[in-house]
Amino acid sequence: MIEKIINKKDGSIRNNLLIGARQCPSPNCDERPSDCEPDLIVIHNISLPPNQYGGEGIDQLFTNTLDKDEHPYYADIHHLRVSSHLLIRRDGEVVQYVPFNQRAWHAGISEYQGRDVCNNFSIGIEMEGSDFEVFTEAQYMALEEAIRSLLNTYSSLSATAITGHEHIAPGRKTDPGPFFEWQKLSTMFSEKLPADASCMKKENT
Repeated sequence: MIEKIINKKDGSIRNNLLIGARQCPSPNCDERPSDCEPDLIVIHNISLPPNQYGGEGIDQLFTNTLDKDEHPYYADIHHLRVSSHLLIRRDGEVVQYVPFNQRAWHAGISEYQGRDVCNNFSIGIEMEGSDFEVFTEAQYMALEEAIRSLLNTYSSLSATAITGHEHIAPGRKTDPGPFFEWQKLSTMFSEKLPADASCMKKENT
């Protein structure tokens, strides 16, 4: 079990919570396996209703309070029990639903470099957006700050292990989508991103 985080960068993360983020606790989480520390960051996109921004739908989905009658799309998803660690809104606001030492239910059926059940060892970050529209500069700035805080806090995390939901669940998921600027993230962290999620081939001996 992951011990309480001791922040290494002037209080940006304390007690598994990102300082400055709006806290909206989700019940959709549980303990990570005892032998798992977070060593992967997974980027997603989400908008509720689809392609609409700024409402309360995401908070409601992640807290099991989505009204199935509020929008036709909600009738098919209101029963889902899902969550993520962070959401970054279009204006750069950061919302936290699950403490980083807990397992958020964001990845579903997934695999990263031969390891399945990515929820066990990953941190999920949702970008408010869609597969059809660019993300905002405010979002990228907030994303960089959040990731740097995570990297400075968790020794198990590395900038080499940041990828998208579409890469750990190919054919099933498409987010963060074609408008997410991986090159921008690569430049921020001086790494080639997204990380290759495919199973690494062993060299012949």
